[in-house]
Amino acid sequence: MTPHPKSGRPARRRRPSAVLFDRDGTLVRDVPYNADPALVEPMPGAREALDRLRAAGLPIGVVTNQSGVARGLIAEPALRAVNARVEELLGPFDVWAVCPHGEADGCACRKPRPGLVLRAAAALGVRPADCVVIGDIGRDIEAARAAGARGILVPTPVTLPAEVAAAEEAADDLVSAVERVMTG
Repeated sequence: MTPHPKSGRPARRRRPSAVLFDRDGTLVRDVPYNADPALVEPMPGAREALDRLRAAGLPIGVVTNQSGVARGLIAEPALRAVNARVEELLGPFDVWAVCPHGEADGCACRKPRPGLVLRAAAALGVRPADCVVIGDIGRDIEAARAAGARGILVPTPVTLPAEVAAAEEAADDLVSAVERVMTG
């Protein structure tokens, strides 16, 4: 926590208005270009973490890049089926913001750009600055920062050391990340 400017003690953060999650590598195991709902496997602690937020009345959402659609590797109905399986295993989300574009498309929604976070916040009727974004790679945290949201990195074996070093906040797992959200 950053020190309070007057007291020098750690400043307590306000409870956020919403929590947004990256999908692959954060909520579910990353299966590159997954078009098969049978391959969806929750990350350890994902259901517990999400249920804690739901019990607290916090809206939750998913912000996810899915360039496999643009590349022709995932048909949109298959993407919808995979997302439905995520909800079947982890419970309902209040919003899904999906970028189906490729790297070269130059869209405003593909992380690390802020479009997905801005879209999800707007759909939930909250300010982006009142959101927390939890993800497993630097792009997730950069998108949060670009939107003015708080980002919490939950590193996995694919997270680069430079991404960990650049993150203002990191947690060992999803349960720990949600604990940070709930306690400030």
